[in-house]
Amino acid sequence: MRALEVLSCGPAVTVQDYGRPGWLGQGLSRGGAADTLALAEGRALLGQEGPCLEMAGFGGRFSAAVPMRIAFTGAPMDARIDGTGVAWNASHLVPAGAVIEVGGVQAGVYGYLHVGGGFGGTELLGSVSAHLMAGIGRAVQAGDML
Repeated sequence: MRALEVLSCGPAVTVQDYGRPGWLGQGLSRGGAADTLALAEGRALLGQEGPCLEMAGFGGRFSAAVPMRIAFTGAPMDARIDGTGVAWNASHLVPAGAVIEVGGVQAGVYGYLHVGGGFGGTELLGSVSAHLMAGIGRAVQAGDML
């Protein structure tokens, strides 16, 4: 199974894409990634579409169930794969069983973790983004398999 296991994470880690444009007349703001440029950069680094993890202020610890390619974009955060520091705004190959650690933000607010193949999820009104203020979805929690 292609999955990323959440070992631990900050309180504001959510799955995000470009959100739900076109619903404001019905009272629902677009939502989606706060930094759409960072979302586009991650998609370009991996050559794909799909949602990513938005990490506000602090990331977490994640385990790769299978070998995968990941990318980090947005506000720089301390990033490590199996304890070795890796570059931000770059993509990296992660072996199966490796632990990805993302620490606190160094500048800015929102950092992004993109996974090759993207994250699945139930689409609602054209998006899989969590929109917490609207009661759509929830924050990512330890024990989740994404």
